[in-house]
Amino acid sequence: MNRPRLYVASEDEIVSGKITDVYFTRTKRILEAKGLDKVRVRMEVHVSDLPRGYEWAVYSGLEEALKILQGKPLDVYSIPEGTLVRSNTPVMLIEGSYADMCLYETAVLGVLRHTTSIATKAARMKKLALDKRVVFFGLRALHPAIAPAVDRAVFIGGADAVSGDFSREYLGVNPVGTMPHALVVVFGDNVASWKAFDEVIEPEVPRIMLVDTFNDERVETLQAIEALGNRLYGVRLDTPRSRRGDMREIVEEIRWTLKALGHPNIKIVVSGGVNERSIVELRDVVDIFGVGTSIAFPPPVDISMDIVEVYRNGAWRPIAKRGKMPGAKKVYRCGVLDYEVTLWNERPSRCLEDILLKWLENGVLVRDYPTPSEIRNYVLDQLKEIPEPQAL
Repeated sequence: MNRPRLYVASEDEIVSGKITDVYFTRTKRILEAKGLDKVRVRMEVHVSDLPRGYEWAVYSGLEEALKILQGKPLDVYSIPEGTLVRSNTPVMLIEGSYADMCLYETAVLGVLRHTTSIATKAARMKKLALDKRVVFFGLRALHPAIAPAVDRAVFIGGADAVSGDFSREYLGVNPVGTMPHALVVVFGDNVASWKAFDEVIEPEVPRIMLVDTFNDERVETLQAIEALGNRLYGVRLDTPRSRRGDMREIVEEIRWTLKALGHPNIKIVVSGGVNERSIVELRDVVDIFGVGTSIAFPPPVDISMDIVEVYRNGAWRPIAKRGKMPGAKKVYRCGVLDYEVTLWNERPSRCLEDILLKWLENGVLVRDYPTPSEIRNYVLDQLKEIPEPQAL
C-alpha cells in the first residue's frame, strides 16, 4: 500500500549532494572514469538578469550555500549577504576540482535564486512603505519545508516582522500575528473572540483585532474599542476590496472615526492581497501592511553559475561558454550599487573596497557569519541610499 509521506529533503541529503540534477551525477562519473576528476576550475556565480522593471536585487542565501559547500575541498569567495546588486554582477566564486563541486550546483543555485528573489521583493515593499511597518503573512502559500528559509529571506530583506512561530529559534526574533477569521467564526461572536484573545494571550502581545468578519468594518472597530478600551493597539482589515467599494475609503472612514472619538493612536493594519501598488496607494493612511503572496511568489531574479577559468599546465586559463565573460573576477565597491568589476589580478581604477571575501578555505569557514538581524540592518542602511523604486 502506498502511504502518504512528506516530500521533503533532509539536511543530510542536501549537503551530501543527493538533491541534484541527474546530469551532474553523470558528469561526476564521466570525469572520474576519464581521469579528469582532479581538474581544478573557478566557477563564477553572478546575477544574470533582473525581473522587468527592477533595477537592483538583494543578494541572499549565502549562509545556506556555505552550509552546503562546507567540508568539501573547495575555496569559496562571496560578496556579503544582503548586498544590493545590479544585473551582471558577480556574487560568488568557487575554486576547486569540478568533480568536487558539480553535485552541489543545483542546491546552491536553488538557494541563491529563490531567497534572493524573496529578499528583493521584501526590500522593494519595505522601501515603498516608507516609515510604515511591513509584516510577512505568506507562509500558508508555501510548502512548510521551506518556511524557515523564506521567513529568513523576508526578514533580511527588510520586513519589520514575520509570522512563523519558529522564528525565535531560527532567526532570534519574536513572530508577529493577530488572529484568523476562523477564531471569530468558531466563537460565533466577534466581541467574544476578542475578549478571549485578551484574556488568554500574554499581555506583551499587541491587541490587534480583526474587524471585518461579520459586520461593517467601522461598526466592528467601535465594538473593539468598547470591548478592550485602552488595551486595543490596532484593528486589522483583511480584504483589499469589500462589497462597499474601495479599501482606501474604508480606511479613511475608520481613521476619521478614531480621531473624532479621541482614539487617534489606534493602529490600522491592512492585509489580504497587498502588493506594491496598494502600499503606495495606502501608505499615508495605513500603519502596518500584512503582505503574503506578493512576497511568497516574487518575480524571479536569475542567477547563473559558470566555469570561467581552468587550471592547466601550471596556470589559470580564462575560458567560458558563449555569452559569458571568461576569467575570474573581483568586485570593488565605491558606494551602494556602484561597483567596479576587474579580472582577478587586475588593480581597480576607481573603487577601492574589495567585497569579494573569502568565506571557505578548503571547506573550512574562515570568518564569522553575521546574524539575520545584522544582515537586515545592512540591507536597510543601503536602502536609505537609493531612490524609491517604481511600484509594479
